[in-house]
Amino acid sequence: MKDPVLVLNANFQPINVTSMYRAINLVLSDKATLILNGRGVIRTVSQIFLMPSVIRLNHMVKRPRPVVKLTRKEIFRRDRFTCQYCGRQTTDLTIDHIIPRHLGGKTQWENVVSACPRCNHLKGGLTPEQSGMVPIKPPKCPPNTATYLFGKHLNHHNEWENFLSGW
Repeated sequence: MKDPVLVLNANFQPINVTSMYRAINLVLSDKATLILNGRGVIRTVSQIFLMPSVIRLNHMVKRPRPVVKLTRKEIFRRDRFTCQYCGRQTTDLTIDHIIPRHLGGKTQWENVVSACPRCNHLKGGLTPEQSGMVPIKPPKCPPNTATYLFGKHLNHHNEWENFLSGW
């Protein structure tokens, strides 16, 4: 009941990922329509309910376009779990400020990269010019496309790809 379900707006724009429990409640209360059933059924004593994979809201919900929040996980995901100084792929990563905070560097997308502990220690509190360590690719804010925002679920739910592309 905790499997993720893709929620589409009335115009088929992906807006959220919710739990199976919440999705079934939305469908049963006629607030949403089942679009894709890829998971089978739930049987009760007197009824059978389809387990949704994708639902569509019946009424248009106005909301601003979602943005990617600046978190450790999102920085690692943006950098594909790769140290931006030596290029080594690992899950043991730290966050490095390109311009160190004590020198006025801000914690923003364009100033933070993933770094392995060794490279982060070597660079220390120095600027790239002082340390001679420049990131492999310049950091930037990840795209706020639906494919990127909900892409972490695509490994297990390939059927969502048609609904995510183009937004």
